[in-house]
Amino acid sequence: MEEYLIDCAPGISGDMLLGALYDLGIPQDSIEKTLISLGLKEFYKLSFNEAKSSSIRGIKAQIEVVDNSICRDWRGIRDLIIKGNLEVDLEKKIISVFQSLAEAESKVHGIDCNDVHFHEIGSIDSLVDIIGVCTGFYYLKPKIIYCNIPTLGKGFAKTEHGIISIPSPAVIELVTKNNLKICSNSTQIDGELSTPTGIALLLNLIDSFEYPHEYQINSYGVGIGSRKLSYPNLTRVMRINSEDKKTTKKKNNLNSPKFAEICIQEAWIDDQSSEEISSFVQILRKEGALDVSHNTINMKKGRIGHAVKAILPIEKEDYFRNLWFTLTNTIGIREERQGRWTLLRRKGYCITDFGKLQFKQVMLPDGRIKLKPENDEIFLLQKKLKKSADEIKLIINKSMEDFIPTEEWE
Repeated sequence: MEEYLIDCAPGISGDMLLGALYDLGIPQDSIEKTLISLGLKEFYKLSFNEAKSSSIRGIKAQIEVVDNSICRDWRGIRDLIIKGNLEVDLEKKIISVFQSLAEAESKVHGIDCNDVHFHEIGSIDSLVDIIGVCTGFYYLKPKIIYCNIPTLGKGFAKTEHGIISIPSPAVIELVTKNNLKICSNSTQIDGELSTPTGIALLLNLIDSFEYPHEYQINSYGVGIGSRKLSYPNLTRVMRINSEDKKTTKKKNNLNSPKFAEICIQEAWIDDQSSEEISSFVQILRKEGALDVSHNTINMKKGRIGHAVKAILPIEKEDYFRNLWFTLTNTIGIREERQGRWTLLRRKGYCITDFGKLQFKQVMLPDGRIKLKPENDEIFLLQKKLKKSADEIKLIINKSMEDFIPTEEWE
C-alpha cells in the first residue's frame, strides 16, 4: 500500500482527477470496470487525450454523452449503485460521494434529500467522473491520501439554475458542513475553480488536508481542465513515500462527531402548578428545544418548586428567552453557552414481522453503524402483544429487512 498526494492548488473537478489517474498509469478498462458493471457503458464514450495548459502537458478526460436519459434523482442513483453487486468498500465510497452532494443540494434547495433531482450531478458525464475516480483510487488501494486545501474561485457562473455566484451554493454547503478550510486568494480569476463534484470527491477520499513534512515523489499524473486560465489549469496526483513524523493520518471527518455551540437556559419556579409547568415544557420541545429536563425541588420557605432546564440551538436563544418571560411567572433565568459533540444519526424504517417499524441509525467515529428501533414502537408492541421488550427486540432482529432512510445524516 502506497501514499498519494493530490495537488489541487488551481482548483479541482471530477474530470481533472480522472485525467490525472489515467496519466498516473491506471488502465482505462480498470477505470471503466465499475461503470460497465452498472450498465452505464451505452450512455457515454470516454477518451483520454494528450493536452496542454499554459505549455504544461497532461491528460484531458473527455466524456461524450450518447444518452442522457439515465436517472437524475438521488433515490434512483442510489438504487442503481446498490443493485450493481460492487465490492462493499467501493460501493460505500461511491454512495458517500453522492450522499454528500445530495445532502448539500437538499439543504440549498430546501427539499428532502431523497427527492433531490440532480442537474449537473445527475448527468451521465458527472456519473462517469464520480464512479470513475472512486474506482481509480480503489484500484490504487492507497495507504493514505494527502491533499492541499482547494481554491474555489469567485464571481459568477452560468448553470441550469441560471446565473449563480461563485463559490456555488452547493460548494459553500459542502465546505461549511465538513469544516473544510479553503484557500483565499484575492488575485484568483473570476469563475468556478472547484466544482461541487470535485469538492465532494475530496471530502470522501482525502485522509489529511495537510501535506507531509517531508516526502519523495516516485511518479505522478497530470489531469488538464477545460477552462483556459492565465496559469496552468491542472490537477496532479502523486505517488509518494513519506517519512513525516509530524503529520498523522486523519480519519475522514464525514464519520466524525459533529460539534455545535448550544445555549442552556434554566429557571426555578415555585408559584405555578405542575400542570402549567408541564405544558410549558411541551411548548419548549415543540418550538425546537434540543432537550428539556424538569424536576421537582424544595425551595425557600419549604415551598415545592420546579427546576426546568432547556438545551437550545444557539440561533434561537433570543426567541426562547422571550418564551420564559411570556409563558411562565419567572422573573429571571440563568443562561450559558456550551459546546456539544453528537454522533451522526438519521431516522428511517425497516420491514419486520410486525410490519413497518421506525428505526434510528447512529454512525460511530470509525464508520460502524448502530441500528435500533424507536422506543415508542417497542412500547406500543408491548401493550398490544403482552410481550416483554426483550422478546419483541429478538423477533425484530431476526426478521427485519434493509434499513430505508427517510432523512439525511445530521
